[in-house]
Amino acid sequence: MRTAAVVLFAATSLWGQPPLRVPEGWKVHKDLAYVSFATARQKLDLYLPPGAGPRPLVIWIHGGGWRGGSKDNPLPLRSLANEGYAIASVGYRLSNQARFSAQIEDCKAGIRWLRAHAAEYGIDPNRFAVWGSSAGGHLAALLGTAGDKFDIGEHTGLSSRVQAVVDYFGPTDFLRMDQHALPSAPFKHDAPESPESQLVGGPIRENDIAVARANPATYASRDDPPFLIVHGDQDPLVPLHQSVILEEALRKAGVPARLYVVKGAGHGQGFDMDPAILPMVKEFLSKSLGRQ
Repeated sequence: MRTAAVVLFAATSLWGQPPLRVPEGWKVHKDLAYVSFATARQKLDLYLPPGAGPRPLVIWIHGGGWRGGSKDNPLPLRSLANEGYAIASVGYRLSNQARFSAQIEDCKAGIRWLRAHAAEYGIDPNRFAVWGSSAGGHLAALLGTAGDKFDIGEHTGLSSRVQAVVDYFGPTDFLRMDQHALPSAPFKHDAPESPESQLVGGPIRENDIAVARANPATYASRDDPPFLIVHGDQDPLVPLHQSVILEEALRKAGVPARLYVVKGAGHGQGFDMDPAILPMVKEFLSKSLGRQ
């Protein structure tokens, strides 16, 4: 049975997304297994716009507290449908199936698979961006900073690196979440049943080494891709300070990084009321991947 904290993460990280509608003329490839003997979660969906490739690719990593959520409703497909990008949505093993670092290993395996099959699907293997929210934002940030770490399994001769990261309110340093939590926070991250504790396989205060391994800021280095981080200042689940930590670590390492704070917004809720966000994401991706 899922804890209330995990249910809350899963429910709020989608901020009322409408049902998925695939634009007319797009080709959809569902449930592509990116590893041999894949579980139901180790698959990805690929959405290809009409026209000739190779096209840059935006990869969506879903949220849900690492124990919920689905690849079935990728935000970039709605936000970027007219921008010329191919879209991939990657599933990964959840924390009730495997503890960290299985989640990032799966995401990296999915990226390597996409590079291995880039010519087949008309995507440009040199222009990959990753975008995630909440737990997916955490994994997206790790994809940006971890370099060649966590690369195991198939297609390891190919890179799992990406050329741009969009991180929507992802956790960074689990041990500092309660310290900066809002009074309205619905649970304690230090608790044994918290999503973060479940991810690392035990209370985070007793697993500081595992927590450090899961922290994207741990690996920040000059060769990381540019980051765009977006976070609401009234987020009751992932404190804004988590994104401050990441931006500071990236800037210290010499990585181009911007943190955009959404005034009055919660855990994704209120983002649609800020007209600056989507144009900012589009401009960031266009600049990072090359204009279409």
